Amino acid sequence: MARRKTLWGRHGLPSSRPPVQFYARALVERAARGVYKAALMFRVDGKIALVTGGSRGIGRACCEALADRGATVIVNYVKGEQAAREVASGIGARGGKADIVGFDVADSKAIDTAIDDLIKRHGQLDILVANAGISVDSLLLRMKDEDLEKLWATNVRGSIACARAASRSMMRKRWGRIVFMSSVVAEIGNAGQTAYAATKAAIIGAAKSIAREYASRNVTVNVVAPGYIDTDMTAAMTPEQKEQLVKIVPLGRTGTAREIAAACAYLASEEAGYVTGHVLRVNGGMYV
Repeated sequence: MARRKTLWGRHGLPSSRPPVQFYARALVERAARGVYKAALMFRVDGKIALVTGGSRGIGRACCEALADRGATVIVNYVKGEQAAREVASGIGARGGKADIVGFDVADSKAIDTAIDDLIKRHGQLDILVANAGISVDSLLLRMKDEDLEKLWATNVRGSIACARAASRSMMRKRWGRIVFMSSVVAEIGNAGQTAYAATKAAIIGAAKSIAREYASRNVTVNVVAPGYIDTDMTAAMTPEQKEQLVKIVPLGRTGTAREIAAACAYLASEEAGYVTGHVLRVNGGMYV
């Protein structure tokens, strides 16, 4: 009686070879042909994502990370239109989809108008990364009222207004991801950053409250709290200042914008559907 070929035999492999070897070889071959993509998890295909302050630094990295995972990304900017276009163009060159939109997050009316137009144009808004923020450092005794107001308007009121406008589409669809950007100083404090730390701490409280409000509509709300990251803010430091800074980081280095973007991409994905009201610390161990 003729020997019946197994699945492995039909694929030209000895019938005695273990299945795991067959699949391992198949995956290697598919990877070599570019068929098997590295980022199978944390995909956001078909989603529309808005990243405020998306023209540079952490915002730019977030735009690129979400686009690489399948989202159509809307790059927000205030003054850096050319930089925003470069981000969108780079995403397009890699086969992704991106658009740009200019508005100041400190202007609530501009936020409502821009996001309403965005939803009409794209039909939905699924993901918001409220990244836009500013820093004005000053010792408490030297703090100016106008600086405090500027920080509050951008970092807190702007983030909440963006979430309010974006959530209307998310609630209708009963699916949404809101990611706020805080900071390690919100939880540990920092001399000379009283106002900045206060605004970033307020973001955490707002996110936890909004998470409770929107949970029944399958809209998750989370916070990413970066440590010291290589961005424009840290570029102005002297080598001596950077050396002192790194000494207080257990991992012994500053972080990268891409590491923050990876955390945002996870929180924006289906796999993070049971995570809400959470503060994801990406700080090298500065605060645990």
